Amino acid sequence: MKISACFDSGAIEVVRLDDPQDIHLRLRKDNAADFHQWFHFRLSGAAGTPLRMVFDNAADAAYPDGWPGYRCVASYDRRHWFRIPTTRYEDGTLIVEHTPERDSIYYAYFEPYSHERHLELLGRVEQSPHVRVRNLGSTVDGRDLDVVVVGRPAPGRVPVWIIARQHPGETMAEWFVEGLLERLLERADPVARRVREHAVLYIVPNMNPDGAVRGNLRTNAAGRNLNREWRAPDPAASPEVFAVRAEMERTGCALFLDIHGDEALPYVFFSTAEEVPGFSAAMAAQQARFVEAFAAASPDFQTLEGYRPGRFGDELLSLASKWVAHRFGCVSLTLEMPFKDNALLPDGEVGWDGARSKRLGAAMLGPILHHLAPPAPARPVVVSVDPG
Repeated sequence: MKISACFDSGAIEVVRLDDPQDIHLRLRKDNAADFHQWFHFRLSGAAGTPLRMVFDNAADAAYPDGWPGYRCVASYDRRHWFRIPTTRYEDGTLIVEHTPERDSIYYAYFEPYSHERHLELLGRVEQSPHVRVRNLGSTVDGRDLDVVVVGRPAPGRVPVWIIARQHPGETMAEWFVEGLLERLLERADPVARRVREHAVLYIVPNMNPDGAVRGNLRTNAAGRNLNREWRAPDPAASPEVFAVRAEMERTGCALFLDIHGDEALPYVFFSTAEEVPGFSAAMAAQQARFVEAFAAASPDFQTLEGYRPGRFGDELLSLASKWVAHRFGCVSLTLEMPFKDNALLPDGEVGWDGARSKRLGAAMLGPILHHLAPPAPARPVVVSVDPG
């Protein structure tokens, strides 16, 4: 047997591999920070062999509450991913038991979204007459940071910003953006057409390409958690936030969505902006309408479970959606999707996955349109009856 992780987003440390029933692994830390939870590796040479893989340091992970109820994902072809039902967390270790059908199999914390797929997405959407892909600058490692601009500025069109994957291990965020972009550029979709008529959309599919390629859970190549950099981004250590924030200052912002994944909570939910200084009654009303519209657009979304008030403390205005709400006074939300499954609509085979994330992204267009052009009050319908 062999375990390897020297590829895009690969991450694992092998402790012992001499006995297939007693494989010991360690979750690898981000390259310049202590966060660890993401894993992605290939195991070869074990077709038909029962495996027992023990992740020794699971209890020390960034979010140990994410392990109860979690099931590892696996794939033979890196396209079709499924959940390993015999995954359990006990005595501080994550244990995965599985018998692979083929000699080459990939295991991961969640369905990966590769940098190659990211580049293909940019190339594909730029073929649309509605799109420009603009380079905003370079990351710490020198990779391109790109924004997909849908539409052209014109009188009456407002700026909408959507960013994803500030935390690189939250790959569901870029799957979400792929689904949103595919529907947004669909010629025959009337909702997409109306959104494009009312807005210019600035969409950053991957805020943290360095961390994504390096197999980090939460930080960029300099060890910075980008979603704690928005109050005062460092152009050297967090150039990704510095560049996006500067462009946002140039364009303005009338609606902001920051797309994430949550390790522990098995729900789709928003982190809202009530605690932001200056949050007004008008902002509250607009936010409530947006949340209500999303609930109507997707049964996967719910409003009963989410983050407790005061969770972010003094860090509040260093978070993207909180800083934007404070700076621009607009509806500004963080969307969280589960790493596990949606407890309201569970799927035993795949749990929450890339395809479901894409569907959720497509569903977001309805609430965006509702925000941009609220429907007019319904007029009474008069029905005349011919007595003859």
